[in-house]
Amino acid sequence: MKFGLLCGALAIAAIPATAFAHEILHSGHEHAHGDDCGHQAVEHAGHVDYLHDGHLHNPHDGHTDEHSVDVTSTNPEAEALVEHVAHDEHDHEGSEAMHAVVQHGAHYDYVHDGRLHHPHGNHVDDHGPLTPVAAS
Repeated sequence: MKFGLLCGALAIAAIPATAFAHEILHSGHEHAHGDDCGHQAVEHAGHVDYLHDGHLHNPHDGHTDEHSVDVTSTNPEAEALVEHVAHDEHDHEGSEAMHAVVQHGAHYDYVHDGRLHHPHGNHVDDHGPLTPVAAS
């Protein structure tokens, strides 16, 4: 019996977390996200999320889910896969007032003109697109 439980636990551990039902992280979220809420709407995983406090918020069914941008081939983080961006216009460090910040994998990126920018050493890495949605 112990062997069967162990095998079952190992099988569940091998299933990606995204295969399970979503977790409600903001039950009773007091802010109503929408066209006029003041937060930038972005395309994410086939739906619209709102940039809010370093995360993506997805309101639906009376609650708000908290999302992040996954590391993928579209939004890479490995130095060998990303492009470097010239940032002569301004420094991203401490620019939260100028650019929204969003979780991307295990780190945070600045959202700059629909792109994820990550300050790295003496340059900025482009971690791919995060497409803004225009208010309707």
